[in-house]
Amino acid sequence: MTRGRAMSRGDPLLYSPEEAAELLGVKASWLRRKAADRAVPCTFVGKHLRFSRADLEAIVAVGARPVRWRQRRWPALSPPRHH
Repeated sequence: MTRGRAMSRGDPLLYSPEEAAELLGVKASWLRRKAADRAVPCTFVGKHLRFSRADLEAIVAVGARPVRWRQRRWPALSPPRHH
């Protein structure tokens, strides 16, 4: 993450598509395509595509899926059969 510019010591203010993709665990080409389709939040500085920390957090939040709890069906308890 050498290209991101930091306002202070800490996270960069903006991430390149490659840096953002690495943080998200996706391919940079996928992230660029989604940004071009306006399917994910992004930031343009002039004509340069960048992603803020808030953009990345929003991408993760949109992708979050709630846990589906399957209700287990337990067999009905009946007394043991004696033969």
